Amino acid sequence: MMIAVEKLSIQDAASLFQFEVRNRAFFEKSVPSRGEAYYQYDHFLRGLQALLDEQAQGISFFGLIKNSQGDILGRMNLVDIEKDEGIGHLGYRVGEDTANISSQKVLLKNGFEHDDMESETPDDFLHYRLRVV
Repeated sequence: MMIAVEKLSIQDAASLFQFEVRNRAFFEKSVPSRGEAYYQYDHFLRGLQALLDEQAQGISFFGLIKNSQGDILGRMNLVDIEKDEGIGHLGYRVGEDTANISSQKVLLKNGFEHDDMESETPDDFLHYRLRVV
């Protein structure tokens, strides 16, 4: 399957909202709920616009993982970007109906290292680090 990461844009609003609604129960098995308001389209759009504003300022990058048909399979976020330090925090998640078997191998082959950082995230979350200079 061919996939690509595309920069988040307002044109993706409707399909991203559908992706989030469709995968809500699946995501909430491992992360806290985003709350009822998130699943109301007008509220969702305000949140999306806030992300797009951050992206325009260069402090975050938000991408959508899509297949060759343009279907959203997942999301990718690079946040807390500190250009002077060469660091940022990468997170991603894929929908329930998307195979995610190779994700760790992709990170390792691209220079990421497993990071046993202590955090308040669930035990089944894995953390990887890539130092960019």
